[in-house]
Amino acid sequence: MRIVFMGTPDFAVPSLRRIASEGDSFDIVLVVTGPDKPRRKKHAPPEPTPVKKAASELGLPVYETDDPASPAFAAAVAAVKPDIIVVAAFRILPPAVYKLAPLGAFNLHASLLPAYRGAAPINWAIIRGENVTGVTTFFLQDRVDTGNIILMHEVPVLPDDNATSLAEKLSVAGAALVAETLRCIASGRVDVRQQDSGLVSKAPKLTRENTRIRWNSPAAPICDFIRGLAMKPAAWTMLEGKSMKIYRALQAGTNVEVGGMPGTVFVHEGRLFVSAMDGWVEILQLQLEGKKIMDAAEFLRGFRQDEYPDPLVLV
Repeated sequence: MRIVFMGTPDFAVPSLRRIASEGDSFDIVLVVTGPDKPRRKKHAPPEPTPVKKAASELGLPVYETDDPASPAFAAAVAAVKPDIIVVAAFRILPPAVYKLAPLGAFNLHASLLPAYRGAAPINWAIIRGENVTGVTTFFLQDRVDTGNIILMHEVPVLPDDNATSLAEKLSVAGAALVAETLRCIASGRVDVRQQDSGLVSKAPKLTRENTRIRWNSPAAPICDFIRGLAMKPAAWTMLEGKSMKIYRALQAGTNVEVGGMPGTVFVHEGRLFVSAMDGWVEILQLQLEGKKIMDAAEFLRGFRQDEYPDPLVLV
């Protein structure tokens, strides 16, 4: 079975390695990924994608593109004569590419479709307070994330999961599902089903605006919002004109009644709290603009409240 694998981030690497480990059944004839670019900092030297690194370790041929719609890309895929195309966290493919494989092209999506269609399903599942999510394989169609479902696997969302830890769990579960999907297709045992349009929910791209903390919300959803964005891109707020990212927080009670404006900072017994609409959020890990990531206790050791207005309010 001649396979073209397409993917870019860490999430796709376990799937690539799993397919390569079953080399007696599957032959990866090409790995497609994004081009080298700075990844740690804006002006850092260009680095290969995680998928390219893994493909190089496995001795697999790699094609890099940032334009899946280009005729040159379609020609490169056609030249290797794939039986099937496997996509895991890559770009949107045009029909001219995904219809090149006679057995079809399928995508691994990090949700239980049709829930959380879109660019950031892992983040939004946590932000919305889900306790179960999962992975889905589906055949590509012209409309993004709408294709017929092949297989699904549920994964619990634990109270201490954040977007990073959940992505790791889903990538492992996804790798097993990709291998099972390939075996089903190879044997002709594919029983697809259409997505239920009445159950659709969205997982839009994360932006500067929609990752900002709204302190005039209840405490529990604020905590879900923070862990749903950790460790990257991270939920953020403003402290006296400086951006502050918050990576870990807990809904907490104190012996002080919530009063005044949501976002009001309160330091109590060496701990950092911020008022929400209905209670207090304890900040456990943060990063002030221009500083390193630190625990709240470390932040408070250098924090002089008399340097700030009273009350101090995050916005």
